[in-house]
Amino acid sequence: MNDLTNDSDRVISEARRVRDDNRMGGRHRLEGSIGQGSAKLKRKHWLKKARNIAIAVAVIFAAVTAAGIVLEGIGFVGIVVAFFALLAAFGVFGTFPRIKAPKRADLTKGDVRSMVGKTELWLEHQRPALPPPAAKIVEDMGVQLDSLGLQLERIDQSHPAAQEVRKLVGEVLPETVDSYKNIPAHLRGEKRAGATPDQQVTESLGKISKEIDHVTRQLAEGSLDDLAIKTRYLEYKYGEGEDTSSKGS
Repeated sequence: MNDLTNDSDRVISEARRVRDDNRMGGRHRLEGSIGQGSAKLKRKHWLKKARNIAIAVAVIFAAVTAAGIVLEGIGFVGIVVAFFALLAAFGVFGTFPRIKAPKRADLTKGDVRSMVGKTELWLEHQRPALPPPAAKIVEDMGVQLDSLGLQLERIDQSHPAAQEVRKLVGEVLPETVDSYKNIPAHLRGEKRAGATPDQQVTESLGKISKEIDHVTRQLAEGSLDDLAIKTRYLEYKYGEGEDTSSKGS
C-alpha cells in the first residue's frame, strides 16, 4: 500500500512539474492545458494535423513532379503555383479541424484515461466563464485528475467505488459548473442566502477538489469499501445541492 501511495504522490508531483513547465512555455508546452490528460488529447490532435499537412505536401510534390515529367518542366509559373499550393495546404490543414470541447454527455464514455482527458479538456473550455478563484481551482484540478486516473486503472472498473468516482468526475463536477453558467452574468455577483453565485461555485469546486484528492489517496491505500460508502453522498452534497443553491441565487 505504501508503494501505491508513494506512486500516487510521485504522479502528482510529476504532473505539477509538467503543468508548471507548460505555463512557463517549456518544451512540453501545450497552451492552456491543466493536466497531462488534456495535453495528450491536444498532442494527438496536432499530430493528426501534421499528418494531414504531410500528406498534402506529398500530393503537391507528386503532382508537380508528374507535371514536370509530362511537360518537360513546369517553368516559373508552375513553381509559383506549387508555392502557393503549399502555403494553402499549411494554412488550411494547420487551422482545421479545430479541437472542440467534448460534450458533457460524452465525458463518462470510454476508458478511464479517456474520461480524465476529456474532463480536463472540457474544464479548460469552461474557465473563461468562471470567477478567478474558481478558475484557479480548475487549473489545479488537472493535476488531481491525472493522479486519480492512474489509481482508477488499478481497480476493477465494475467496482461500485469506480463507478461512483466516474460519476463524481464525469457528472457532478460538470453539473456544478453548468449550474453556475446558467445564472445570468449580471446576477452572479448578487448575494442571496448569505453568498453570491461566484462564492458558491468557488466553494463547491473547492469541496470537489478536496474530495478528488481524498478519493485518490483512498484508492492508493486500497480503501475501496470506505470509498464506496463515502461517495454515496456526493450527488446530494455537490450535485443537487449545488443546483438548488445556485438557482436560488
